[in-house]
Amino acid sequence: MVEAMKKSLRDSAAARWSALGVVSIIMFCGYYFDKATSAFKTALVATGWTSVDFGFFKSAYGWLNVFAFMLIIGGIILDKKGVRFTGILASLVMVFGVAICWFALVSGFPIKTQVWGAAIGFSFFGMGVEVAGITVSKVIVKWFKGKELATAMGLQLAGARMGTAVGLAAAMPIALKYGVAAVAFLGLVLLVMGTIAFILYCGMDKKLDASEPQVAVAKEDAFKLKDILEILKNKGFWLIALLCLIFYSGVFPFLDYATDLMVQKYHVSESLAGLIPALLPFGNILLTPVFGTIYDRKGKGASIMILGAFLLVFVHIIFAIPAFSHWLVAVGAMLLLGVAFSLVPSAMWPSVPKLIPEKQLGTAYSMIFFTQNIGLMGVPYLIGWVLDRFCRLPSVGGKVAYNYTLPMIIFLCFGVIAVYVAFLLKADDRKKGYGLEMPNIKRS
Repeated sequence: MVEAMKKSLRDSAAARWSALGVVSIIMFCGYYFDKATSAFKTALVATGWTSVDFGFFKSAYGWLNVFAFMLIIGGIILDKKGVRFTGILASLVMVFGVAICWFALVSGFPIKTQVWGAAIGFSFFGMGVEVAGITVSKVIVKWFKGKELATAMGLQLAGARMGTAVGLAAAMPIALKYGVAAVAFLGLVLLVMGTIAFILYCGMDKKLDASEPQVAVAKEDAFKLKDILEILKNKGFWLIALLCLIFYSGVFPFLDYATDLMVQKYHVSESLAGLIPALLPFGNILLTPVFGTIYDRKGKGASIMILGAFLLVFVHIIFAIPAFSHWLVAVGAMLLLGVAFSLVPSAMWPSVPKLIPEKQLGTAYSMIFFTQNIGLMGVPYLIGWVLDRFCRLPSVGGKVAYNYTLPMIIFLCFGVIAVYVAFLLKADDRKKGYGLEMPNIKRS
């Protein structure tokens, strides 16, 4: 009888995997709209927007997260109020932001008013999707800690990347046929559906809490603001945050310029150049759950991160060498980058619960995401400045040309630093005993 009382809903494989499927819907919808906006530019310019207007709009994603510290505040709210309150709040903020974007684009206002309106809406969306991301991470830990944690996080990331792929593939055809506002409206509809799905998940979450009587005791030891100091004193936390900052700075900003790199160095036609960088999300979809399963069953999380960082170095060496200029080389390097970008996240995100108590996880994840966002705001500007300042070539056929060797060397340096940090993390794990090299699944 005692054992029956102790049995939690999370012990049911059907229940926990169903919870993962339902809660992942909101991230699919959020990633769709985020990357669908990357296809806005051509269609928006046709309506009178400039490239500067577009860049201003895209930069708004991080305004509230970084400058207003809303991402960290969201993490604190998550730890104090729980996943149900925070997840619904984040979902509604996303819906609100996308609704503003859609209204600005469909309104017929003057261009500058459209730009400001869409940017304000996108800033709210960015805040909502980032807070939703840390909420979903904590949800997964809640259901899968001691079980298939890395596999579950890998599958959730794969679902989110599927949203990325759908956004990149579908946005431009929709914009060309029905207008840019139609893309935003589809994003709005999807996010309303995602919000409904998260509300349905909340019912599952209540049942989970009801099946675990010990949760009521744990709430007496709830998150307090002083716990932030405990997180900041954790060396392993800082090493993971730094690895996240450096590694992602070598991937996402690179993708911002990858299409132009294909044209400038590999002489791929402009109409086809985007297909090569588009290979990366599909690698994530297939491989991240695989590497997560390996971490769950065999361990070696720190070693997996080291391997991924080494692959990042190797990939950027290939992109940096001028003699490697055939498009097939670019395809091979991009596929390897997809492997690297599956290895590190599949081990990094599930490793955080091994360093940080569950009551502090929301704040810890938000601080890591905050650190990451600083790099993602600064590095694209750095690369653009380097290109204009040092890498411009004589125009070819009236088109501006660039030599991408120096930017690739900069990305290579990020990879080298990532390797060093990953080794420091493994050494600290050996010293402190976090368990990063141990399997996530606890055997009875």
